[in-house]
Amino acid sequence: MMASRRNGTLYAGVTSDLIRRVAQHRDGAVEGFTRRYGCKTLVWFDMADTMDAAIGREKQIKAGSRARKIALIEAANPHWRDLYPAIVGQVGTDGASA
Repeated sequence: MMASRRNGTLYAGVTSDLIRRVAQHRDGAVEGFTRRYGCKTLVWFDMADTMDAAIGREKQIKAGSRARKIALIEAANPHWRDLYPAIVGQVGTDGASA
């Protein structure tokens, strides 16, 4: 999930290349929701074994309430740290759901 700020606008999506996709969101490289609402911070992610499983999880998350999304984030990343540096190997990985 990408966020504009702590408790700000949230975006949930699915990708086969998390690093590339998060970089696109951060750079505002693609027109759409994340660019329009400034969702540039990776605050939560989950890995799946297959794309079908990932799409199923994305649908489950999107169908859930905002409170449920915030609970997912805060359970793994209570300080809403940007997890992007961790996935590109810049810092430790605390806060990520893998």
